[in-house]
Amino acid sequence: MTGDTRITADRLRALAGLALVAGGMSEEDARRAADVLVLADLFGIRTHGVARIAQYLDRARLGGVDVAAKVVVAQVTPALSRVDGANGIGPLVGSHALDAALVGARETGLGAAFVRGSNHFGPVMPYLFRAAEQGFAAIIASNATTTIAPWGGREARLGNNPLGIGVPAAAGDPVLLDIAMSVAARAKIRAAAAAGQSIPDTWATDRDGRPTSDPTAALDGFLQPLGGHKGYGLSVMVDLYAGLLSGAGYLTRISSWSEDPERPQNLGHVFFLIDTSKLLPAATLDERMADFAGILRSTPAADPAQPVRLPGELELARYHRQLRDGVAVDSEVLAQVSDLAGAQR
Repeated sequence: MTGDTRITADRLRALAGLALVAGGMSEEDARRAADVLVLADLFGIRTHGVARIAQYLDRARLGGVDVAAKVVVAQVTPALSRVDGANGIGPLVGSHALDAALVGARETGLGAAFVRGSNHFGPVMPYLFRAAEQGFAAIIASNATTTIAPWGGREARLGNNPLGIGVPAAAGDPVLLDIAMSVAARAKIRAAAAAGQSIPDTWATDRDGRPTSDPTAALDGFLQPLGGHKGYGLSVMVDLYAGLLSGAGYLTRISSWSEDPERPQNLGHVFFLIDTSKLLPAATLDERMADFAGILRSTPAADPAQPVRLPGELELARYHRQLRDGVAVDSEVLAQVSDLAGAQR
């Protein structure tokens, strides 16, 4: 890699949108997808930000993703929606699903959207953040390509299924938790392999189920679930909601975008949103959130240089800093996105 270049969030969002339009998306669809990806970069989740655009468009050229897909939302009850992603680019599908869940939550106080026919939709945090901006608490999850073995097994049958939970605070930052079910993300292992670096042997195993510090062997094996059998159980439950109940693929019924990029994945997502104003007045919620955060932050730190923080606090601090000072984007990635956009940096 050649180092980072700083660029304003608005300029990065415009470049990302242009690149997606050049790849075949409509301007409105590209705007939706670019918003999710640039938010990922603002939070510092760079493996899931604009660096993914080239991968998305490569899959589209192979027929694995439909850049012209028309996402279909069916509101089956006032609170419940089914979303068919029609094999569209994942962040576009996720954006529509968030909107569908918001409709139900505004109408009834609690909205849910179950999604099928989707693809990799980026990190969960951008969706949690957009919901929290509007005063909604959220639980959002997705299934994924198989990379984790069932607890006690020697073959990958489960995805590293991300799960996010968010709670808003009108007078300050929300609390946002965005986790996957493995000790470490597969993207981190890929990055270590590309850099020729070793990994902790708690991250993954080789193909025979033995813990390994070799990222190449780890990529040929499977990820280790966080918390052992507890992480396995969480991954199972996410797939039941996001995959089985949504009508999407699940477990080994999901196609791998790296091994079969020309095939639709049929990933599933689930969005649960709660209108917090139906539970507490905004001022009361803010007062209670401030008190909650204060109790945790006032905990004496084991290491004074590492104070106790809330989930998502580091990412939100990075968001505010990069919104002000510019987003740090790998120079090669930025050049690639600019080339795809047909624009000059």
